[in-house]
Amino acid sequence: MRKLIAIAVTCWIWSFATLARAQQIDVAFAGGSLASPGYGFNGGIFLPGEGGGAFVGFNGDVLFKPLFKGNLGVQAEVNWKGSQGLYGGQIPYRPLFYDFNAMWARRFSKHFGAEALAGIGGESIRFYTGNYNCDFYGNCSDYVSSNHFMGDFGGGIRFYPYGNFFVRPEVRLYVINNNMEFSSSHPVLYGVSIGYAFGGSK
Repeated sequence: MRKLIAIAVTCWIWSFATLARAQQIDVAFAGGSLASPGYGFNGGIFLPGEGGGAFVGFNGDVLFKPLFKGNLGVQAEVNWKGSQGLYGGQIPYRPLFYDFNAMWARRFSKHFGAEALAGIGGESIRFYTGNYNCDFYGNCSDYVSSNHFMGDFGGGIRFYPYGNFFVRPEVRLYVINNNMEFSSSHPVLYGVSIGYAFGGSK
C-alpha cells in the first residue's frame, strides 16, 4: 500500500511541476469494478475469473494547451481491488493495475466533455501467503507478486455540474500479456471518477 501511495503522489507532483508549461491539470479519485469472463480451463488446469469486487484508484492528466489547443496530453493512473479476493476459493489475492497514456480530451460546453486514451502499463497480482518474505536488505512482505506487462485503451464522458468539478463515467480495456493466472487476458474496468480541472475553462 505504501508503494501505491508513493506512485500516486509522484504522479501528482509530476503533474504540478508542469504547471508552468501546461494550462490544464486534472486530478481525480476513481471507483468501479472489473468485468471478466468466469472460470475456464487451460490444458486441464482450472483458471478462475478475475472480475468482481470494488476497485478504487487515483488518476491525473496534463493537457498541453500552448502546443495542441488543449486537446492532447498525457495521463497516469493506478487502480486496485479494494478488498482481498480468494484465488480458487483458497488464497487471498489483490490485483493492481497502473498505466501511462497519451490522451485526447475536449470540453464541448460549460457542462460537457469527453476523452479517449491509450497507453502501456502493468498488472501486479499480490498473493497473500501468510508467510513473510524478506530480501537481502531486510525488507519484508507477506505476499508474493506476479507481474505482467499490459496495454490499455479507454475513454470517458465528463459532466461538469459546478465550475471545474467533474464527474466522469469511464471504461478501460486491459490487454495483459501472459495473464496465465486467470481465464482471460482482457478484463474491463468500468466506473466513475470524481475530480477537478485546474486551469480548465469554466
